[in-house]
Amino acid sequence: MTAPGRTLRRQEARAGLWLISPTLVITLVVVVVPLLWAVMMAFQDVRLISVRRTGLFGHHTLENFAYVVSQPGFWPALANTLFYTVAGTAGSVAAGLVAALALRDRFRGRTLVRAAILIPYVAPVVAVAFLWEVMLNPQFGIVNTWLERPIAFLSQARGTFLGIEVPVALLTVIAFEVWRYFPFAFLFVLARLQALPKDLEEAAVVDGATPSQRFRYVVLPQLGRVIALLAVLRFVFTFTKFDDVYLLTGGGAGTEVVSVRVFDLLTARGDIGASAAQALVLAVALVVLLVAYLRFHGREAEGA
Repeated sequence: MTAPGRTLRRQEARAGLWLISPTLVITLVVVVVPLLWAVMMAFQDVRLISVRRTGLFGHHTLENFAYVVSQPGFWPALANTLFYTVAGTAGSVAAGLVAALALRDRFRGRTLVRAAILIPYVAPVVAVAFLWEVMLNPQFGIVNTWLERPIAFLSQARGTFLGIEVPVALLTVIAFEVWRYFPFAFLFVLARLQALPKDLEEAAVVDGATPSQRFRYVVLPQLGRVIALLAVLRFVFTFTKFDDVYLLTGGGAGTEVVSVRVFDLLTARGDIGASAAQALVLAVALVVLLVAYLRFHGREAEGA
């Protein structure tokens, strides 16, 4: 005879499965099946004109991967992607941290200023990208009216960043990334700041700690987990970013990233197999970098 408690647990388990089944089906259809299909196409010679005749058990080969890796622009694009991701992630998290600290205390109009900061994040990317293109235009852009000599920000010009010579257009795209996504970090950091106990900071003030000392020894250690989470999330989102770069430069002027190469292989050449292989290489590179980062961060947490 079945115990009443076990029967009740089984009924609750069935009810839970029924409740989550729509989400499971949607995830399977929208995410899992297309992902598996893309992986299968990465190992086949698939063109846009022949995609309808492609099956699961076609002729599988590694030629697509050899092709995309051996292309002249692959490694520069991968380097651009890594530089763009690291700089954009660090800049957006740092800007969000500064904004959250600046708007932490009460002042007149604080709510309005906080809401205004979210505009870059919630505005349509097409609109803000067009706005930046107009503002940075070397002929009639408002930014160049403030400079002694006009600068073609989205051209082949080169500049220096931390002692490294990089395209000015790539620096501009990174600046756009930081401006557009620092509100994301701002929201996370501000929420954590609002939850910090005030007793520790008040005690530091009584002990004579300066504002910089309070930030370094009291506030920043309590923001460590939030900043680490933000770094991972922004790294993942930025590493696969396509629309910002494509709308500003189309991948030209030294700003070609791997996601733009995936798009070009798919649309310009109609090579679905090579495009899928390029996307799979991008995903593998992202997984490797994330595993390395999480291992390093895990060791730091254990050491602490």
